[in-house]
Amino acid sequence: MAFTASDICKIIGAIILPPLGVFLEKGCNVDLLINIALTCLGFIPGIIHALYIILKY
Repeated sequence: MAFTASDICKIIGAIILPPLGVFLEKGCNVDLLINIALTCLGFIPGIIHALYIILKY
């Protein structure tokens, strides 16, 4: 799987602010709400979920 420049930008955004990476990948939907909840519960689960969403799609 080849990474593009936009994927790298999304990954950096997901590490700094996890909901940003999910928003850039999927837009405003249920995945964004799940990621916001996970980020509120703990920063690391939010990052893991954001990276999962970015790398899966």
